Amino acid sequence: MEKIVSSLENFLESILLSLPRYALGLVVLLGGIYIVKLILKIIGKRFDKRDLDKSLKGFLLSMIRIALYIVLIVIVASIMGFKSMSLTAVFASTGLAIGLALQGSLSNFAGGVLILLFKPFKVGEYISNTGGVEGTVEKIDLLYTTITGATGLKLYCPNGPLANSVITNYTDITARRYDFVVGISYDTNIKTAQNVIQEALAKHKEVKQDPKPIIFVNSLADSSVNLNVRVWMDKANYWDTVFVIQQIVKNALDDANIEIPFPQRDIHVISDKEIK
Repeated sequence: MEKIVSSLENFLESILLSLPRYALGLVVLLGGIYIVKLILKIIGKRFDKRDLDKSLKGFLLSMIRIALYIVLIVIVASIMGFKSMSLTAVFASTGLAIGLALQGSLSNFAGGVLILLFKPFKVGEYISNTGGVEGTVEKIDLLYTTITGATGLKLYCPNGPLANSVITNYTDITARRYDFVVGISYDTNIKTAQNVIQEALAKHKEVKQDPKPIIFVNSLADSSVNLNVRVWMDKANYWDTVFVIQQIVKNALDDANIEIPFPQRDIHVISDKEIK
């Protein structure tokens, strides 16, 4: 019984002796968090004054935030009485365990670094990739890139696969080409149909005439002669033009009495007498 009482007394005594260190550590922790936020705010303003790229700014601030909090944790732990060597061992083992558990995340981190270094795209640009992702880049973080699609949905793309895919950056171009197919009847004169479509496109102010629209026979289908129409338009007006251009061509063909045929089949009925 005396041993238990003695052990409790020693334990309480060690806690009482350690309370000042723990209290100081807590004060340093709270003050450190405030200082870290203040430092990040100052650095962010400096980045803004230097007109630093938004993508790089967010990435660097994230890295600085992580580094500052690691330093703060080490300082607080030292004040509370933890040995620096022990902390180093803990961080090393923890880092190894996290690295093994988060191999995919490390790949995304490396992808984010590559994106920021080589800049295939930046915040505010419209891109698409071979994975089927398309939209405006909103933010590039350490692990994910946030993209707003044409429907307004937020897409969170892992940086690893994104960096390794084929990326099309539509912001770097001044004009875009739009291709579509128009089917005409076999009875229609091809040259006449081409002229009608060409005239209709020339009246649309958003369709570029340099280079001029190209209209050519794409294929001889079962029920129609398919004409491929290629037009160029300004990047800024691309979608608005795409939505109306086929309607313009359809109206022009209707006015010229040129038929756009639907699929047809010729059925031949053979009687039993003809078989004999």
